[in-house]
Amino acid sequence: MTRRQLQSRRQKFDEVLTHLDTLLRAASRIERNLQDAEDTVQETYLRAWRYFDSFEAGTNCCAWLFRIMFNVINHKRGKQARMPESPNGDEEIDNYQHTNGMAFDPLKEIEAHEVLEATKQLSEDHRSVLWLVAVEEFSYKETAEILNVPIGTVMSRLHRARRELRDLLSPQQLYAIANSSPRL
Repeated sequence: MTRRQLQSRRQKFDEVLTHLDTLLRAASRIERNLQDAEDTVQETYLRAWRYFDSFEAGTNCCAWLFRIMFNVINHKRGKQARMPESPNGDEEIDNYQHTNGMAFDPLKEIEAHEVLEATKQLSEDHRSVLWLVAVEEFSYKETAEILNVPIGTVMSRLHRARRELRDLLSPQQLYAIANSSPRL
């Protein structure tokens, strides 16, 4: 590859780099450990660079990256047994969220934290679908393509994930969430 071709490729790759925080945030929720999430995102970007010629300009770059990321996660899952979490893994993720400029209304921060804690108890399949659809706002079709599953599976997993979340959150927490408007 000539110097000029490399420079052109780097300029085109800049669009891919704009999704770094989104991928890291999603990976940290799916992997449940910031170090594993960082490794996953790093491998995702290495593969994205290696196979950048296969990316079709004008298509959804973020969805393309998520597809690569889930392939990396699935490959890791198949290659090795899941390592035990570090005792401070959740703390590392929480620190990432707060240092990354995520700010919540003080009345809603506890609720968001409770919901995020509850999502940790979901299976990885359910947590992945919930994250892609509810947080990243991918369509069912895009989510199905990212995860390489039928669209019906996405809808089924999303339904089950939402049902499990409702069951995990106590009635008091649901009441607090429903009545969380700021008081004047």
